[in-house]
Amino acid sequence: MGEEKQALKEHITLGQFLKAQNFISSGGEAKHFLIEHVVLVNQEKEQRRGRKLYPGDTVHIDQQSYTIT
Repeated sequence: MGEEKQALKEHITLGQFLKAQNFISSGGEAKHFLIEHVVLVNQEKEQRRGRKLYPGDTVHIDQQSYTIT
């Protein structure tokens, strides 16, 4: 089962999520991370760091699943 992650606002961007989960240390690294890793948002491949994530969205990164709450 995946982990649940709480967003502090109505939405959070994928880049902010990656930084909050310590996948990257700065927002500038998001573009490279998304190219080098398989990232799925709601089971669709995503490479935009600005993709908005809302409560209920699921993010899969390298076989790990997260649910935005």
